[in-house]
Amino acid sequence: MFRKCLGVAVAFVIAGTAIAAEKTAWDFTLTSIDYTDMPMEAYKGKAVLVVNTASYCGFTPQYEGLQKLYDEYKDKGLVVLGVPANDFGDQEPGSERNIKNFCKVNFAVDFPMTKKMVVNGSEGTADFYNWMAEEQGEDSRPKWNFHKYLIGRDGHTVAWFGTKVEPDSPELKAAVEKALN
Repeated sequence: MFRKCLGVAVAFVIAGTAIAAEKTAWDFTLTSIDYTDMPMEAYKGKAVLVVNTASYCGFTPQYEGLQKLYDEYKDKGLVVLGVPANDFGDQEPGSERNIKNFCKVNFAVDFPMTKKMVVNGSEGTADFYNWMAEEQGEDSRPKWNFHKYLIGRDGHTVAWFGTKVEPDSPELKAAVEKALN
């Protein structure tokens, strides 16, 4: 068993074999769009839909559907987490302040968002995105904006959806409902 004790990782040895704990989403701390710590542990027990976003993409209207999905399921335990990324086609060039304002004014977004991250597996990719790809396999890495990972209440990724899967698609909603039950 693996425990954290006073901020130090401790591995227990059972019959001469060290057992390491599985990492979950709750082990990460991201940075919010307002540059404050965003410990994922705050979402423990909830399902989290993590979406890499961009303000100047043909798929940007998905913000509207993401907000509707969040409104529909937040009281049941869903968090939509927007992750601005400038990895694809330089479609998120603005500052965090510009991104936040754009999302609020154009789509009334009130779900949590992070500061910009690198999400696509190139140099500098956020550890959080590398972990999600480890959980779901290399093919699950974002190939464009508005790629979606669904994290279950236990902190493990349970599914991923490519860019073209709309927030209101039957397959995404069914996965969300399953993750919430």
